[in-house]
Amino acid sequence: MREMGTEERKEEKRSFLIAGFFSFLFAAALLFGARLDSVENVDVRDWRLWASILVLTAVFTALVRLLWRLFDLAQTKVAAGKTKAGEKAFPGKRMPDKIAHVLEWTDRHIVLLSFVVLFLCWLPVFLAVYPGFFVYDAQDEYVQVASRTFSTHHPLVHVLLLGGMVCGVHKLTGSYNLGIACYTVLQMAVVAGGFAFLFWYLRERRISRGIRLFGLFYLGLFPTVVMFTLCSAKDALFTTALLLLMICLLEMGAQERFFTSRGWRLLFVLSGMAMMLFRNNGFYAFLVMIPFLLFLQKKQWRQILFLTACAVAGCLFVNVGLKTALHAQSGEYQEILTVPIQQMARTYKYAPEVFTPEDREILYEVLSKEALSLYTPRLSDPVKYRFDNAAFAEDKAKYGSLWLRTGMKKPLIYLNAWFMTSYGFWYPDTVINVYGGNTVFTFTYKDNSYFGYEVEEPGVRESKIPWLDEIYRRLSLEVWKEKAPVVSWLFSPGAMFWFIAFLFTWMLNRRRYEIMYPFLPVFLLWLTVLLGPTYLPRYVLFLWYGLPLFLGMAAMKRHLL
Repeated sequence: MREMGTEERKEEKRSFLIAGFFSFLFAAALLFGARLDSVENVDVRDWRLWASILVLTAVFTALVRLLWRLFDLAQTKVAAGKTKAGEKAFPGKRMPDKIAHVLEWTDRHIVLLSFVVLFLCWLPVFLAVYPGFFVYDAQDEYVQVASRTFSTHHPLVHVLLLGGMVCGVHKLTGSYNLGIACYTVLQMAVVAGGFAFLFWYLRERRISRGIRLFGLFYLGLFPTVVMFTLCSAKDALFTTALLLLMICLLEMGAQERFFTSRGWRLLFVLSGMAMMLFRNNGFYAFLVMIPFLLFLQKKQWRQILFLTACAVAGCLFVNVGLKTALHAQSGEYQEILTVPIQQMARTYKYAPEVFTPEDREILYEVLSKEALSLYTPRLSDPVKYRFDNAAFAEDKAKYGSLWLRTGMKKPLIYLNAWFMTSYGFWYPDTVINVYGGNTVFTFTYKDNSYFGYEVEEPGVRESKIPWLDEIYRRLSLEVWKEKAPVVSWLFSPGAMFWFIAFLFTWMLNRRRYEIMYPFLPVFLLWLTVLLGPTYLPRYVLFLWYGLPLFLGMAAMKRHLL
């Protein structure tokens, strides 16, 4: 048996460490998540928990390394088995000319065909749920425009786009539903355009037709993608902008021509701006991404600095301009304080004795007894919405000091308060039921709140295909899909995250650094949602929208870049 040389041993050790680190985190996620799901608490002092994690880590490390080898083998066989253009996979036979011409024509018109196929896939669902899913802050954004009273609670660009279209079409036609439908169709067109650009790019990078076809019908038919594409929330537009930015980052890492192409640089700036304009956490993630890009592109640091500065400046210019022009009110702190608010509320519920009489007085200034009594582990909204922003703004240091000294007394309560609003993003078997018992306009959430499904006022559901509407109602509000083996992971934010993380570690193990840039904004955004009010698929929609791109990245060969 041949002995390994020094370099081989180093590579083996490196591979083992990468697989081991991934496996440890995955094992911890499974065991932590199972306890949070069942008893809403993780006792990190339990040695049996850590012993179980170590055992699972050893098992998963061996499994991950085996899967890596299978991936490498499959990629090698695919590369070796590729035939010349126009040939079948059988020796001595050529593909029929008609089929070859069709495939050639299809590749030349990939953007148009992708756009049309996606639109046709989504159209029946649009008719079934007509005028679209008008939900998740939709009514609030519409009211801002209708009443001419604006705030920065929601991105002003989206408020004007959604509310302006609903109000404008209603003024012309007298129909709110038509306004909602017009916005939905516009969003469908924008998202389809972003996906069509993705498939053009994959073709340019010579990714196989098989992966492209899978990606096309996955994005056209998979329910999670379709639901949010037809939803009025800002998530679809934000994620489409993010997808375009990810493509730019892939081009930046893999092709030096990015820095000489005016089109690619312009797309980078515009997609970065759009991402930041449609979500505040997009702004924070983009800012944190800048030093990473400067480090990765040392030779081009001046251009990176210029392009990112243009994107940030453009975002700030638009936001400040709209805020000034619309006299938008600001000063809300509860969105960025959602985790501290939950931590204080959980401590008040489970360990009220840690608050001295003076501490209670300070706490009641920003959170009343009634607000604190509404604490729910998986959702911060009931408490958060009753947070007194004005009182907090008068003396932030006083309330910050209260939060800090309380946390020093009960750190495990603080830790579990944070886990309970975020574990759905990293535990694959989470059932999304954060709104259970809440009554909205036309239904009450029962055992599942995967998707809103609602048409909020002033809209009303006018289904043209009732049986398909019923299918999407069940997908949105019933728990069966999250209980089915294997299928449940396709709908799970936690499972999707770990699949993307697995692809990342595989590429890291193969030293494919030049094509790993798109992981940067994805992981940074994922970190920001861990600090959010709850776990919902809408906050990590990029895990589904970006899947064809990540699969394409995994299939890329160095000599084809």
